[in-house]
Amino acid sequence: MSLTGKVALVTGSTSGIGLGIARSLAQAGASVVLNGFGDAAEIERVRGELAAIAGGRVRYHAADVSQAAAVAELVEFCETEFGSLDILVNNAGIQHVAPIESFPEERWSAIIALNLSAVFHGMKFALPAMKRRRWGRVINIASAHGLVGSAGKIAYVAAKHGVIGATKVAAIECANEGITVNAICPGWVLTPLVEAQIAARAAANGTSVAAESAALLAEKQPMLAFTTPEKIGAFCVFLCSDAADTMTGDALSIDGGWIAQ
Repeated sequence: MSLTGKVALVTGSTSGIGLGIARSLAQAGASVVLNGFGDAAEIERVRGELAAIAGGRVRYHAADVSQAAAVAELVEFCETEFGSLDILVNNAGIQHVAPIESFPEERWSAIIALNLSAVFHGMKFALPAMKRRRWGRVINIASAHGLVGSAGKIAYVAAKHGVIGATKVAAIECANEGITVNAICPGWVLTPLVEAQIAARAAANGTSVAAESAALLAEKQPMLAFTTPEKIGAFCVFLCSDAADTMTGDALSIDGGWIAQ
């Protein structure tokens, strides 16, 4: 699948799932705009790595996508730098775990702003130009928690359920505009953050990384295997292909059987 000539924006793409998606889109030939926070030198290293893949067509913008004005500026940056924005991947997100009665109000607001409102703002500002060009792909990274619940994750679960609802509305509105809108719902993904959590569990429990990995997966997934950022990236490339041009409004699980139970 070639995405040569297409321009992709991936929010929250300086590490983890977002970086895996950005890398896959660059490998498919797309120009890519990275977005997110982190160490400036590391971000530039990542940008350079992807630029080598994409022939130099990679930019970075530090917009805080929890803010509507910053999202508008980010979309305008894509259009200015590359002349279009064809593929929008709303990936940025944060998490906090606590029971409802002790869940901090400020963490609720922050999670809703970044995990849900940013998806709305991204679509709001990107869709008009996609409609004018009669082609666009919007991919919202939801979660297995967009389809089922877990204790202690009230804000995250609420936001990800909202992402799936927003995806369906956008898909209906864009059904005959040459634009598809889908949500990907990962289960456990082996990101550097998760690897660090597993290593910490192994050290605390005096067990092995392999044992703790299996235990973590077994809490939710019948399949004791992690999805990787690269596999989610490949999924995104497929959703941008002609083979997927009638797939829209879907919540697509890649979760090792999590919600099949």
